[in-house]
Amino acid sequence: MSRFHLAVPVDDLEAARRFYGDVLGCPQGRSSEQWVDWNLYGHQLVTHLAPRATSHSNPVDGHDVPVPHFGVLLSVPEFHELAERLSRAGTSFRIEPYLRFAGEPGEQWTMFCTDPAGNALEFKAFADDSQVFAT
Repeated sequence: MSRFHLAVPVDDLEAARRFYGDVLGCPQGRSSEQWVDWNLYGHQLVTHLAPRATSHSNPVDGHDVPVPHFGVLLSVPEFHELAERLSRAGTSFRIEPYLRFAGEPGEQWTMFCTDPAGNALEFKAFADDSQVFAT
C-alpha cells in the first residue's frame, strides 16, 4: 500500500490541533513545539510552524480552485459525512460541496475549505473509483 507524506506550514499549532484533530477528526501522532503529525485518512500530514502561505486560483468548472491545495479521495458516504461535520463546525467553504462534471468522465463530489493557516484542502468522492483518472 502506498501512502503520501505531506508537510504544510501553519502559523498556530493550537489552531491546527483544533482544525485537524477536532473538526476533521484526524488522530494526532508525534509532535514537538514546532510540528504535529496527523493521520489524514491513512496518510501522514505534518503541520509545521511557519509563516502563512499565499494562495492563487485557477478556474475549473465555474469555480476558482485554490492553488496550491491538497486533499483526500473519500467514498461518497465519507464525503457527505465530512461535509456535514465541516458545516456543523462553522467551516467557511472556499467552494461549497457540489457535484462536479455531472454526467461526464470523472464525475465527482468536491468541496474546498482552508485550515486556520490558510492552506487549501480539497475533499472529493467518485461514485466509480475507476473514473479518478478518466479523460
